[in-house]
Amino acid sequence: MKNTFGNSVTITLFGESHGDSIGAVLDGIPAGIKIDKAFIENQLSKRRPFDNISTSRVENDNFKIISGLNGEYTCGAPICIIIENENIKSNDYNEIKHLPRPSHSDYSTFCKHGKYGILPGGGHSSGRITAPIVAMGAIAIQILKNKGIFIGTHIKSIYDINDREFSDYKKDIEKLNDACFAVLDDVISQKMQDKIRFVKSQNDSVGGVLETAVIGLDGGVGEPWFDTLEGMLSHGLFSIPAVKGIEFGKGFDITEMLGSSANDELYIQNERIGSLSNNSGGICGGISNGEPIIFRLAVKPTPTILKEQKTVNLEKKENAVIKPSGRHDPCIVHRARVVADSITALVILDMLSQKYGAEGLK
Repeated sequence: MKNTFGNSVTITLFGESHGDSIGAVLDGIPAGIKIDKAFIENQLSKRRPFDNISTSRVENDNFKIISGLNGEYTCGAPICIIIENENIKSNDYNEIKHLPRPSHSDYSTFCKHGKYGILPGGGHSSGRITAPIVAMGAIAIQILKNKGIFIGTHIKSIYDINDREFSDYKKDIEKLNDACFAVLDDVISQKMQDKIRFVKSQNDSVGGVLETAVIGLDGGVGEPWFDTLEGMLSHGLFSIPAVKGIEFGKGFDITEMLGSSANDELYIQNERIGSLSNNSGGICGGISNGEPIIFRLAVKPTPTILKEQKTVNLEKKENAVIKPSGRHDPCIVHRARVVADSITALVILDMLSQKYGAEGLK
């Protein structure tokens, strides 16, 4: 099993949903960078359950940095963060231990690891493992902010309810990063939450779309073939549970445009070259062009729902019916947005390190 991502800056994950603890190791960060632990805590709070539209499993996410720091500063060694699991109810899974949940990772994990890979709450494949990603992503976000690079994600849609587009990027990103439920239009925010509550009352789940903007990244980051900026971002972002699609800029809609309208014409002002539009989403030929990077993620409905569904019994090898109990999210879109920010920051940090070297991160 491979649990490490990145080339120059790498993150390695460990732990299971109902194990004693989960965590990550971040390697490739140079010495002398100040780390704000309060910011890590704040980022983790954005991932926690929100109001009554999330799971009732609430973890405090008390983290410990057990290596990699000298006081408040990085020392150049790998940074290791451990987060204890405290609110565990493994018994909720006893009755469905051999019944894979439809569209969940249960069966595919069984195909890979056999019966020993069946663990409560999805084990290592659980969304719980995104907590250490957010903790390490918070470190990456701090480093990027010091370089004038800012990242923000909003809930573009929940089912058929849509938020407005980005307008003033800097102002919108600041608003999103201060929000618990990251939507740009406050009226739409309430409608989305009401939709999630309604779906929850029906013992069902719902998905949506996340849209991310990255500003302040200079042109020239990325490679023209196998390590394109879109490719590396996609590689990282598809690790987020429930993400089933990604598009950059105009995405699939660009297929309904002519080249004369799809092309981003160039201009120069005060010696800065820019684009009159941003249909390419800030990336051309796999390389950043200095415009805001824009992409959207399709997040499917949470697979564990409190309805009867057809499945199989892996032990008895016969058809079966499953109706899970326990604590599950009717929607994970609002909790996944900070994970999207974190993965994005880690990928960009890695690619900057490849371009400028580790010392260039200072």
